[in-house]
Amino acid sequence: MTPKKRQKYEAIIQKSLELFSSKGFYNTTIPDIANSLKMSVGNMYNYFKSKDILAKEIIQYISVYLGQKIKEINEEDISTKEKTTKIIKMYFETAASKPEMIDYFLRIYLSNREVFVDSCQGMICVNEFVTEIMIYFEEGVKSGELRDQDFFSAFGLFMGYLGGMVFLKGENILPKELDEYVEDISNNIYKALSV
Repeated sequence: MTPKKRQKYEAIIQKSLELFSSKGFYNTTIPDIANSLKMSVGNMYNYFKSKDILAKEIIQYISVYLGQKIKEINEEDISTKEKTTKIIKMYFETAASKPEMIDYFLRIYLSNREVFVDSCQGMICVNEFVTEIMIYFEEGVKSGELRDQDFFSAFGLFMGYLGGMVFLKGENILPKELDEYVEDISNNIYKALSV
């Protein structure tokens, strides 16, 4: 992809995230996205042949973004406890600076599975993200800090907690900012997963 095409691709992803987040997935059309970017609908279809294909591309884009951030943390020479804190902090910072990304994952990807059923079954669409979380757990077990347990129970505990907190923040239920919960949540998750 040329740099110019890549820039347009990124703009479409970002604008789509914003519109899906504010208007909802089913209430946002390809023409809505094209109009907001001042591009023709035909040109938009040159990038994405359908809204379902766009939806899949967006979740993969988010997975790559978060996976890369976690990979950087996984590569640091620090304890699993410190990695836990850094992953939580990164996730909450992403929720604050790019709320549409986390909102898309929680409200569209997890809530509208029918959109992804043909091309994104299981965790295929989020494999970069899930792979790095797996590495975090595997290295934690190898270091003796984390219990060896079923991946999905550990993953559900970790991500369910984070997703729940971001959801509560999005609903304006939390009395404090997300970053003020990092230490408590990190301790809770680490204690729940540790030996």
